[in-house]
Amino acid sequence: MQNPIRQRRYPDDPRPPQNGRGPSGAASGLGKLFFLLLIPALGLFLYLGGGRVMKTALVPERESYRRQIVENPVNDEEWQTMITSLENIAYNYGGHVGVYLKDLNSGRSWEYNPDRLFASASLIKLPIMASLFEKIKSGALTLDTQIRLTRRDRTGGSGSLKWVRDGTSLSVMELIHKMITESDNTATRMLIDYAGLNYFQREFEKLGLVYTRIYPEGLSLSAGRVARENYTTAREMAGLLERIYKGKLIDRTSSEAMLDFLKQNKSKTRLRKGLPIGWEIGHKTGLLRQSCHDVGIVFSPRGDYIIAVLTGDVPDYASAKTFIAKVAKLTYEYYKVDADYIQSRAGSETPARSM
Repeated sequence: MQNPIRQRRYPDDPRPPQNGRGPSGAASGLGKLFFLLLIPALGLFLYLGGGRVMKTALVPERESYRRQIVENPVNDEEWQTMITSLENIAYNYGGHVGVYLKDLNSGRSWEYNPDRLFASASLIKLPIMASLFEKIKSGALTLDTQIRLTRRDRTGGSGSLKWVRDGTSLSVMELIHKMITESDNTATRMLIDYAGLNYFQREFEKLGLVYTRIYPEGLSLSAGRVARENYTTAREMAGLLERIYKGKLIDRTSSEAMLDFLKQNKSKTRLRKGLPIGWEIGHKTGLLRQSCHDVGIVFSPRGDYIIAVLTGDVPDYASAKTFIAKVAKLTYEYYKVDADYIQSRAGSETPARSM
């Protein structure tokens, strides 16, 4: 069958026939050769550079995780005034103080004795929780795994499980919830015994913790000195919280679950007392052997921030709790949205036109 669009020839046409043997045919052959070479070259480019291109394309999504659009962030002058006030009250407190503050919107941070060692008390339960989620991620444990309470597990101090009947089975989820929200010592003991103290010692190192350690003596509720204390620092606690906030501690799913537990903390003193009821905070407290702490992630109208306040050799626990509440209240004074700003925003809004 003839090609219906084949070029028509006339007797007086001076052009040579285009049968692929003339110059036009040679050009056509070179064009085909060019495309034949172009296709594998393009494939090689996509093979070598495609991953890089895709990685670049995915960066905005990864970096935008939990990123805020803050209309009225704390400015440089306000930040400087705030940290000057914080330094004054930290310097004048009667005990040892370690503070780490970071604005998660601007990235600005302020620290006061951030690497000073403090007895971790119940702050140790934060990396314990992270280590358990690593075990869950590996498939060696699930949140539904049942653990039976024995007489040996009963531990005094905070928490309600010490009153539960022997032989009661509780899920890992229930135990983590009580360990974080009630700071339940019996739940902590059950989880440590189940996974093994050696496991947590290894995992703390894998988490990148340099000073935060866990020893059996440090878990003692004794009011006096112990042979091997469980120490930690304001910087390391704040670092764990920042990784949770950014979805980078273990993985995003684990970080979200851990943050949810922290938000359900039942403590109404220290950081919580210094902040308004309407502000959300995910935090963990600690109190033992003249040490009193609170570390948390605060969700405020002018941007989220991390605050870790650790105290040691305190005159008494009441003064330490009051001091931590003062630190939180001072940050509130700068992160709140005041009436003048609200009024200015209301005045700048254009009224809706009636139809």
